[in-house]
Amino acid sequence: MKKTSPSDALQTTPLLSPMGIPDAWIIKFAPLVPKGQILDLACGRGRHGRYFLNQNYPVTFLDQNISGVADLENHPKAKLMQYDLETPTPGSGYQEKGVLWPFDVDLFSGIVVSNYLHRPLFPYLLQSLKPGAVLLYKTFSQGNEQFGKPSNPAFLLHENELRDVFEPALDIVDFRQGKESNPDRITQAICAIKKSR
Repeated sequence: MKKTSPSDALQTTPLLSPMGIPDAWIIKFAPLVPKGQILDLACGRGRHGRYFLNQNYPVTFLDQNISGVADLENHPKAKLMQYDLETPTPGSGYQEKGVLWPFDVDLFSGIVVSNYLHRPLFPYLLQSLKPGAVLLYKTFSQGNEQFGKPSNPAFLLHENELRDVFEPALDIVDFRQGKESNPDRITQAICAIKKSR
């Protein structure tokens, strides 16, 4: 049996993001995600995708600026995609209502979205989940403006919005909304599984 040195392990095991550990909501429901490709949408520094990499999932990290995950460029299970979903340029993918979606249908076993909201993407998230796949979505909600940014209504979910949008196509495992502390913020979160056809 080949002995692995600490430097070998560092080359294949992603370190925690500079932002720290993943959100407790994501960690709580991560065990429900079937093995297969994960999308960390608007990944930033990739704290959630890194968590799934450490669980031996292949992960696609997508953001308009991928410098926060550049250290994963040579990781065998990480795919880095620099892509602006809000101001797309013509090319491949699905295009409707100003959205250029770069992924096929039934591709991902799990999609993680945290602290990001662009409502035109909702139908694309649904179509890119495989049947039985898990959506983990958590972001800011109305009322957060009292605590600072984001305060623009375009970036704040309406009451029950995630549940109302995704419930027809997904089985809701858990849904929560309300105030969180450290730091104070108003959020909404959903864990849901795509129904079989």
